[in-house]
Amino acid sequence: MTKEERHALIMDMLIQQNSILVTDLSERLQVSSVTIRKDLTELERAKKLYRSHGRAILINPYINNRNVNVKEKLCIDEKRIIGKVAASMITHDDSILIASGTTVHALARSIEADHKLTVITASLQVSELLSGQENIDIIQLGGMLRHSSLSVVGNYAESILSNFFCSKLFLGVDGIDLDFGITTTDMREANLNQVMMRTAQKTIVLADSSKFGRRGFSKIADMDEIDLIITDTNVQPTVAKRIEEMGIDLIIASEAVLASLSKD
Repeated sequence: MTKEERHALIMDMLIQQNSILVTDLSERLQVSSVTIRKDLTELERAKKLYRSHGRAILINPYINNRNVNVKEKLCIDEKRIIGKVAASMITHDDSILIASGTTVHALARSIEADHKLTVITASLQVSELLSGQENIDIIQLGGMLRHSSLSVVGNYAESILSNFFCSKLFLGVDGIDLDFGITTTDMREANLNQVMMRTAQKTIVLADSSKFGRRGFSKIADMDEIDLIITDTNVQPTVAKRIEEMGIDLIIASEAVLASLSKD
């Protein structure tokens, strides 16, 4: 087998699995670990994968902070259907927490309350999106403004939450690493998200499939602290299987799923 053929097979396996151990590659391709490491070094230099702790990962897992206006243009259709499915889970006279991020903006756009609903949110945009609906009581958290996300963070926002308890928290994240947990790029936001999780009966993570296998700077929580993840149909089957094996409920959002939820 030529080096080029090995490289092609390595990339094929990564596309299927998202990450793979050096030892597994060595066994499958029947070459030494030294040869595999050299192959991975070349592929990393070509920016086709990322190496970390004896494994190859399809993309660089570390997320940089980006402005909300930039993130709004990414995975638009996926976020739209995730938002619709999440909105279908809101019940009559519900009290919910909505964190920050473009995926929860999609949720806010999908909420049409023909009943009493109370929303507590850190996001200025969520409040603005819901402000025209008279049935929705909005509690806007105060604190220091994060310009990149147009949301508030800090001790003041956290202290307000001690007065409330909600049925659900809808949480957007920057990364989901099934071994490490859920993360965001900002330490202050991670702290606020942790308080939000303690304020809610159920934590629902809204994340398009590009978030899996990635990490932000600040950890929010371990995977076993999450009740439900809603993602899109591009999620890798191996990732979906691991999530379910962890005992976390998973909804892969689609129009068919939305139709079935609306009937229930």
